[in-house]
Amino acid sequence: MAREQIDKSTVRNKLQPRREPYWGAPVERGLFVGFRRLEMGGNWIARYRNDEGKQVYQSLGPVTAENDYEAAKRDARRWKRIVEAGVQTDRPLTVADVCRDYTKAIEAEGRKRTAIDARKRFDRIVYDDVIGKIRADKLTQRQLEAWMARMEAGEMTGRKSGIPSKATFNRNLTSLKAALNRAVSRREIPQDRAVEWNAIKPHKDADGRRDVYLDKTQRAAFLEAAEGDLRDLLTCIALTGCRPGDPAAMLRKDYDGRTVSVTFRTKTGPRTIPISPAAKVLFERLAKGKLPKAHMFTDGGTPWTAQAWAPRVKAAVAIAKLPSETVAYALRHSWITDAIVGGMDVVTVAKLTGTSLEMINKTYGHLVQGAARDKLAKLQFV
Repeated sequence: MAREQIDKSTVRNKLQPRREPYWGAPVERGLFVGFRRLEMGGNWIARYRNDEGKQVYQSLGPVTAENDYEAAKRDARRWKRIVEAGVQTDRPLTVADVCRDYTKAIEAEGRKRTAIDARKRFDRIVYDDVIGKIRADKLTQRQLEAWMARMEAGEMTGRKSGIPSKATFNRNLTSLKAALNRAVSRREIPQDRAVEWNAIKPHKDADGRRDVYLDKTQRAAFLEAAEGDLRDLLTCIALTGCRPGDPAAMLRKDYDGRTVSVTFRTKTGPRTIPISPAAKVLFERLAKGKLPKAHMFTDGGTPWTAQAWAPRVKAAVAIAKLPSETVAYALRHSWITDAIVGGMDVVTVAKLTGTSLEMINKTYGHLVQGAARDKLAKLQFV
């Protein structure tokens, strides 16, 4: 095969356009860089004979002042290392592709609720954003930082709820990193690309919303300020310590008046818990006349969404003159706090609220220690 001095622009400019690239001297054993002449300009092409003796090819991009022959050789060497490591190169994946594959994978593992959460998250922050169209193996830290800036400015076209909180931002970042890292583990993205997103750090102290504790008077004012269906939703959280999404997804069949229990089916999977007499009154009223598959809590007959309750919760917070950072989740935090301070063991608290002992200890460990000290002070050991 004839060799051309394609490193020289004067030579490249005289070549005739054709589909077959003009090949230069070997970059190293078995590896070549070629120049495909087009009517206007041209592209760099890499060629390598793999361990199976098959010739494989890779486009290295158009010829530019920045992407000259030396740059093309560097890219060719890097591509060769990727091929030798077994990384898939015949199907270039976009960031959106990687996120869809990740969602399907966790759903196949039986983690349906997590898959639904991930799909909704990617709908808001990836699929309708420019980052979704970027090749995952070309994703850079700078592009990720630009994505972060758009998200923090509330400029995501898929978002309907404005600027995300720091905690939401961290969850979004964690989901995207998990999808990208899965692609790395499957050799769909070169391992050395992980440095790009590993350099992006989550916000510190992002769980500040759990610091908003509402005493009983404040909780009563919060519920009084909420109107109609919203009050029912918030009352459920206040009486059971559940997450806001739990009653939103609850069906009539999930309440059992005979055993005085409810089943919540979100986040960590189904959990059936006993409820208090006050909660029973709430559920009996809402269950009356509903079919088994009807939603127990609705917004005027429509299933609740976070986008629907968030602005109305904010309005209720203002009417009740509560701290401005108060959200629906504060009722859950207050329930857990009172349960621990009241002497309920952390294992029971974790089971009733559908969280882990690790999270209880991390967030409420100081309360557990305080409750233990109070009990010890009342005991006599000698």
